[in-house]
Amino acid sequence: MADNDLPRIVTTSPEDLALAARALRDGAIVAVPTETVYGLAARADSVDAVAAIYRAKGRPDFNPLIVHVPDLAGAEALAVLDDRARALAAAFWPGPLTMVLPRRADAPLAAAVTAGLPTVAIRCPAHPVMQAILRESGLPLAAPSANRSGGVSPTTAGHVADSLGGRVPVIVDGGACRAGIESTIVALRSDGGWQVLRPGPITSADLAAVLGQGEAHEDRGIEAPGQMTSHYAPGKPVRLNAAEKAADEFYITFGGEGGDASLSRSGDLAEAAARLYAALHEAAHAPQPKLAIAPIPDTGIGAAINDRLRRAAAPL
Repeated sequence: MADNDLPRIVTTSPEDLALAARALRDGAIVAVPTETVYGLAARADSVDAVAAIYRAKGRPDFNPLIVHVPDLAGAEALAVLDDRARALAAAFWPGPLTMVLPRRADAPLAAAVTAGLPTVAIRCPAHPVMQAILRESGLPLAAPSANRSGGVSPTTAGHVADSLGGRVPVIVDGGACRAGIESTIVALRSDGGWQVLRPGPITSADLAAVLGQGEAHEDRGIEAPGQMTSHYAPGKPVRLNAAEKAADEFYITFGGEGGDASLSRSGDLAEAAARLYAALHEAAHAPQPKLAIAPIPDTGIGAAINDRLRRAAAPL
């Protein structure tokens, strides 16, 4: 398909899910809903299928991909899970938690999935449509966010179509994503420590309740998705912690009235996370050449929201 062709948007009927699963088994890429954002899925064991993800996204090949599995057994087939990993899985899977774990030597994964690292990022998603596709296809699926690399992540099928167009042949429309922000990524270190590589819906406090305190803060370079300095960009200059708007700015507010768009009139951080990318997409298409965003509390899931906003505001 050419970039300007229209993708085929299908429903979540059993027939359409079977079609999507068949396309994945045949090596095609398919955009699928998860509880976090829409993912651009391909079979994780195929070099050609994974290469199609990178081509569609224009994604740097040193940025690893998350592999989605239907259950703990699927994770055990690809990675080495210790007691800490199993405890996290029991607490948060299925759900928006990705674990970076040692890759099994015999794991059937294309080399590009792990970007040459000895670890693999694995998640068991909670969305019933993604679960159905995983089980119907019988495959572990590599699935980064279904958008051009560095751009705003998609939380609706329409966002996917706007970003990728004919680069993705099939989009499964499962409605708007519930969480609206990517999964938390945690790395479990061999010395017993742990480190959040990407904040998300599951907070450091949530993880510490299972793992105990002692989060590390060492920089080992890019180990997981979402660690690029410039990411989630709406394509125009972004000003953060803005108390008010300038005449040439699209203004996104938090709490209270006013603004061109609001993450949450009531000041609810969960609602703000769910609306974040929709608001950034709206800003990207607005006539104003600049974007201003009101202050967001840096507590709980607010830390994940501010992480995304800082990367959206970073120079390209």
